[in-house]
Parts: sequence; structure tokens; C-alpha cells
Amino acid sequence: MEKIGFIGLGIMGRHMAGHLLETGFELVSSDHRKQPPAELVAAGLATVSGHAAVARASGVVIIMVPDTPQVEDVLFGPGGVAEGLSPGKLVIDMSSISPIATREFAQRIEALGCTYLDAPVSGGEVGAKAASLTIMVGGPEAAFERARPIFEAMGKNVTLVGGNGVGQTTKVANQIVVALTIEAVAEALVFASKAGADPAKVRQALMGGLAASRILEVHGERMIARSFDPGFRIELHQKDLNLALEGARALGVALPNTATTQQLFNACAADGDASQDHSALVRALERLAGHEIGA
Repeated sequence: MEKIGFIGLGIMGRHMAGHLLETGFELVSSDHRKQPPAELVAAGLATVSGHAAVARASGVVIIMVPDTPQVEDVLFGPGGVAEGLSPGKLVIDMSSISPIATREFAQRIEALGCTYLDAPVSGGEVGAKAASLTIMVGGPEAAFERARPIFEAMGKNVTLVGGNGVGQTTKVANQIVVALTIEAVAEALVFASKAGADPAKVRQALMGGLAASRILEVHGERMIARSFDPGFRIELHQKDLNLALEGARALGVALPNTATTQQLFNACAADGDASQDHSALVRALERLAGHEIGA
């Protein structure tokens, strides 16, 4: 088993790193901004000072941070991962970022004699906790096979979808589907509730038909229970839909429903819900309807 450096031990990353430790991988992380979670240290996580030191100590470096600028800083900023790399090492970015920037990052890492995979994930905190993430990988096949045991410790559906950047493109497509399905579930439950139906029973009935989905199961329940502690924050989904809309403009593709859903996320953020779970999109529709689910 290769020694793994893991940078980004937040809501998702801490669970992903925990599964790697449970599988038997040796892990090292940085105390660059704050001390790693105590439970990971107790499970065997080693710490060093700075991102370059993580790269020096590891054969494989995993990055799991919020957005494109953070990935660039971790990789190429002062004291970044690139300074600690030596030929033959593998860098895996599991963040959700720009496909265009990803291809540039891959080229810069390859120029150092190393290999790069973009491997964004879907499944949220629930999937990270359960080691059931969907992992969409872009990069060379040999590097993918090298990383397969690492991915299989964190996820259930692991797919090499193409070259560098295609993993991120796939994640953007995933986020379009997720956002529009959350919006559809929210519309349906607001409609049913305002019409006088019990939204919990409506959801239960829909779960037995063609409308059934993981979004209806998990996020429909969140909407009904008013449980919006973040598994995946609205502000992060806004970021992902911005990537979709920017890509659509560059490609000359129309994404009308993506644009509408982004406006609903924007309305939520304007009302102070940016840090809430993306299922809280229902609040924007409730405000438009003048009716809260279950009220």
C-alpha cells in the first residue's frame, strides 16, 4: 500500500480519509491552517507542516478542497504540493472544479514527471460516511489502475470516464441533474402541501413509482423534516452550476432549467441560506408560494 497524503479534511474529506485509514493505508496530512480532526490522529494519521511536506512524505497526494482557486493554491502556491513532488508521484484532485483549469493543472504536474487524476465525487456527506461515493475519474488508465484500491476504499461506483478534465466535466453534468431534481422534488412537495395533502405521505407514495429517486428519498425527507444542516452547501452547488453555465456559454449550449435553478439558489443565498444544505432550495419556492411545507 502506498503512503497517501490527504489535504482537505472538511465535511467530506475527514470521512474519506477515515475510510483509507480503516482500510490500512498510511496517511499523512498538513497542519497548514488547523489541526486535523482528533479522531483521525487517533486512528493513525500523521501530520507534517505544509503542503510541500505532505508531498515529500507521500507517493500519492489527494486534494479535497472547495473550489478551483483553492486547488491551485494547494498545488502551486508558496509551499505548495508541486514543491514537494518528485518524479513518479501521483496527484489526485477529488475536489469539484473547472474542467479547463484541471487540464492546465494536469499539464503542469506532468511537466514535473508526475501523473494527475481528476476524480470528483458525488454522494455528499452521507456517501462519504458510508464509503459509497460515486467517483468520476479523468486521466491516464495506468494511473487509474494504480489508484483503484484507494478509490474503492472510499466509493462504490468508480469509473474512468476519459482523459484529464473529463472527470470534472462528468461532475458538472452530475450537478445539473442533482440540482434540477432537487428543484423538481421541492416543487412537487410545495404543490402537494399547499393543495392540502400530507407531504410525508405524498413522498411515500411517490417512492413506489416512476418518480422515485435518491433525491426524493433523502432530500425530500430533509424538506419535510426541515433538516437543513449541510451535507452539501448551497454555496457549493452555486459554484458548480456556475461552472455549468460558463461551460454552456463557451460551447454554445442552452441550459435554461439550470439557469432557473441557479436563480433559486441565488435567492436562497440572498436570504441567508448559502451555508445550508442544498435541499433548502425549497425555501425559495415556499416564499414564492407563501406557504411552508406541512404548515
